[in-house]
Amino acid sequence: MAFEQLKEDWSDSQRATREYIDSTVDYYRLRTFKFVMKSFYALALALVLGMFGLLALFFLSIAGSFALGDLLGNPTHGFLMVGGLYVLLGALAFALRGRLQSALLKRFSAYYFDGE
Repeated sequence: MAFEQLKEDWSDSQRATREYIDSTVDYYRLRTFKFVMKSFYALALALVLGMFGLLALFFLSIAGSFALGDLLGNPTHGFLMVGGLYVLLGALAFALRGRLQSALLKRFSAYYFDGE
């Protein structure tokens, strides 16, 4: 009689463990899916906004180059000044790449490790 009770308790314990493992696996699948979808959405949004931003920057740069060229009397000088500005901005971004990387790492690690 006690052996039967022990056997029944053992099988209940195995069933409960199996259900716990299954629900834990389902939870982590759902959490991974949520993270992947949020990441995909963020990437798609960044690509779309980046594309329009670069397109606007391109046209504004050309307009600014022509405007500077008119002020300086030579369109080439306007384009050189705008190009030089972009070189300076690129050098600044390169110099601050460590800070940019740590800021991005902090933001995305909080985004990933938070439950929300």
